[in-house]
Amino acid sequence: MSNRALRVTLQGRTLSVPVRRDRRARRITIHIDAAIGGARIVMPVDVSLSEAASAVRKHEDWLLDKLDALPETVPFAPGALVPLRGTERRIVSDGAPRGVVRCVDDEIVVPGEATHLARRLADWFRREARRTISPLALAKATQVDRRVRHVGIRDPRGRWGSCAANGRLSFSWRLILAPEEVLDYVVAHEVAHLVEMNHSPAFWRVVDTLTPHARRAKRWLGDHGNALHRYGQGDG
Repeated sequence: MSNRALRVTLQGRTLSVPVRRDRRARRITIHIDAAIGGARIVMPVDVSLSEAASAVRKHEDWLLDKLDALPETVPFAPGALVPLRGTERRIVSDGAPRGVVRCVDDEIVVPGEATHLARRLADWFRREARRTISPLALAKATQVDRRVRHVGIRDPRGRWGSCAANGRLSFSWRLILAPEEVLDYVVAHEVAHLVEMNHSPAFWRVVDTLTPHARRAKRWLGDHGNALHRYGQGDG
């Protein structure tokens, strides 16, 4: 469905809130999205923008508190601190005309011109995610005697991974920013859906056979997952 932006003034602050109409939506939902540094709305197709504005005003104290608590975005730029497997590293541009992105001690060193640094680093994070996640997913699928047909690496806003009935798995590249046990859990979660396409007790038993980290990782994602979307925004 087509997207629009709702402009609304709350306590003297004018906000531009992206709106998406969804045929599957049954009510107006306000999401706090670190990826855009603000809020967004999903609503049914037959709901007017004025109704959406009323919903925002009804929850204005909650919304403004959440927006004020959002962490600042961190672009991929020299000197910025970004996590890799849960450990913060400083981005360094070495200016070398050739070479590959590499992690050295507590730095991520990016060769080439500084104007291309953001794109090169974003591409490297995606490759690192694929290099880590693909073999892990295949190994876990073997444990439960299932076949993975494809592993995709993307940048979704609403989920960390997905599993299709045909055996195609998809994961957020941002998992490579999280601690290793969190990545391990998300891969186990999606592979478990190859066995149980639901969240029944049987599903969670499969998850527990594939990772010992489920409880801690779920808690970590609840506390810190949204902040992973603040890195590299607008960089590619």
